[in-house]
Amino acid sequence: MISKMERSKPGSEPLVSVVTPVYNAEPYLAECIESVLAQTYRNWEYIIVNNRSTDRSLEIAEHYARQDARIRVHNNREFLKQFQNWNHAMRQISPASKYCKVVHADDWLFPECIARMVEVAEAHPSVGIVGAYRLDENRVDLDGLPYPSTVVPGWKICRLSLLEDLWVFGSPTSLLIRSDIVRSREAFYDESILHADTVACFDILQDWDFGFVHQVLTFTRRHNESLTSFTNSFHTRRLANFMILLKYGPVYLGSEYEKRLKQAEENYYRFLARSVFDLKGKEFWNFHGNELKKLGRPLKAIRLIRALFFELWDFREVTRQVRQAIRLKREQKTPERASKFNAVLSSIYDRES
Repeated sequence: MISKMERSKPGSEPLVSVVTPVYNAEPYLAECIESVLAQTYRNWEYIIVNNRSTDRSLEIAEHYARQDARIRVHNNREFLKQFQNWNHAMRQISPASKYCKVVHADDWLFPECIARMVEVAEAHPSVGIVGAYRLDENRVDLDGLPYPSTVVPGWKICRLSLLEDLWVFGSPTSLLIRSDIVRSREAFYDESILHADTVACFDILQDWDFGFVHQVLTFTRRHNESLTSFTNSFHTRRLANFMILLKYGPVYLGSEYEKRLKQAEENYYRFLARSVFDLKGKEFWNFHGNELKKLGRPLKAIRLIRALFFELWDFREVTRQVRQAIRLKREQKTPERASKFNAVLSSIYDRES
């Protein structure tokens, strides 16, 4: 068993709070914890927040906590929605920690992850968030920055993300964040937004720079069919990107905002037109209609009709698309999928806000 006295000497390395929110992660949690134990960086605390799991997740976490005093387990008294639990987990970090490293229970870290990220943050006090390349199942991504870009001004990275669809933030597992930033936010994640982790980056980088390590340091697992397949089917990322443009475009784009917004709206309606030919169901249209209305951009039938006529110019492609959609409809039970998607969304964030 590793005791607190066996940590690195005080002052030699800043304390890093590693945080893992857990709900029914029995098949993957041990691998996640082992990846933290295998870090070359030694001065960390590890907070595992169990959200009323009904499998052996709590048992696994407590087993490791008995072996290493740096690990502590927090067991929620009541079940929380996903983003509520994420925020609750972030509030458990030590007042003494300098950095916060989230690793989701079904993901894991490469051994040099914390060391390499802390190295960048320590060398550049203006950096508030540090990212790196990610192994997303069997594909490396988050690779849009040219080598050897180690520090990019926050306004620039957000500007590039809005103008060129640069994607470097990934998921919470992909990033290291200064703990002072975490502590300064009453709720680190906006619990009313589906892709709240990306929104948090745009918010923070108004005042901080972005650091990057050109090395694969994290692994993200795509096992969660109930979430991944539905978010892909309903294209929630496209909606999130549009929402982020509306909220942060005026901040980062200045005079270019109106032109970019016009282009984004045209692309959004063309996407919706293609969705007509994909034979998307009622739940899809309710989702996009309701979310656009909340953004102050209600769905306009005339714009959708124009986009439909534009898409019909390529009649052969439309015919192929409809045939493929019919085939998929026969293979899937659409009403069941829609109701499941509704349940998944309700378990993640507050859809009424």
